[in-house]
Amino acid sequence: MLTYLVILLDETSVSYCHYENTIKKHRLIDLDVLKHGIVWAMKENLNIQFVYPNYHLPKEYKKAIETIDHSKIGPLECGEELDVVVVDSLLEKEILNKCVLWRCSLQELIDKETLIKDTLDIVSRLNIVLTDIPQWKIEDFDIYQNLLEHLVDYIAELYEKGKSVQFNLLTDRLSLRAMNNCNAGDSSLVLAPNGKFYICPAFYPNENVGSLESGLIIRNQQLYKLDYAPICRECDAFQCKRCIWMNQNTTLDCNTPSHEQCVVAHLERNSARLLQKKLQERGIRLKYSHEIPEIDYLDPFNKVNKWK
Repeated sequence: MLTYLVILLDETSVSYCHYENTIKKHRLIDLDVLKHGIVWAMKENLNIQFVYPNYHLPKEYKKAIETIDHSKIGPLECGEELDVVVVDSLLEKEILNKCVLWRCSLQELIDKETLIKDTLDIVSRLNIVLTDIPQWKIEDFDIYQNLLEHLVDYIAELYEKGKSVQFNLLTDRLSLRAMNNCNAGDSSLVLAPNGKFYICPAFYPNENVGSLESGLIIRNQQLYKLDYAPICRECDAFQCKRCIWMNQNTTLDCNTPSHEQCVVAHLERNSARLLQKKLQERGIRLKYSHEIPEIDYLDPFNKVNKWK
């Protein structure tokens, strides 16, 4: 069931997930299309997320946006009071007490370990999106696991000092009791500047699923639903994004993650379990947390016979 409509305000609107937006030429959404999209979301009872480019919008656009409850995702350069600030660097001075999203490669993550720790201490939430998972080699998974374990120790220290840390790679799994994936094509949809709908921004501009004029047409919509993903629906790496775009590119099936995506998600899940244990050793028990069980696999496909 659709819950969210993501509206890209420009073709160059910032990427906030695994895909790279390579479009450089600005194309602002037509004001009438924007208004039409807002009305459509109202009629469908959808929550709106506006995604901003790196420049200030005209006043008439701001006025239209404020006619409905919404959240804002964008770079600092857009000049808005953002709900999620997407940054190219963690050195931005304006990120204090904000919800920050940083897209990076594994190597960038390794190089910025100290800066990540410093950032966790000053922001309200840090989301890190890894952009090169499909290219990881076997040794990269060990590197990632070691890095996560280093961050676990630091986060435990912050909690001990009274800082309530929100960090998607490690703390989200502590509170989740069910899958909390991207759900593109199932609970969320994108409206692009051309007035057409897309499963997610990564599929723009080539694969639309209807338009404001012709209506929404998602063929075989069940293929985007968790209930039709036989392995994922049995998995408990609840924080996994289960990226539809990455799935399509790596396994040719939008509902089936690659081996790499599964292993990354389970390394995060197991590190969250380690964090939970370290917090308990310090006498810290989070009200919203529940026991994360031990598992003996990193790719749930290895347990597929057990779930049949």
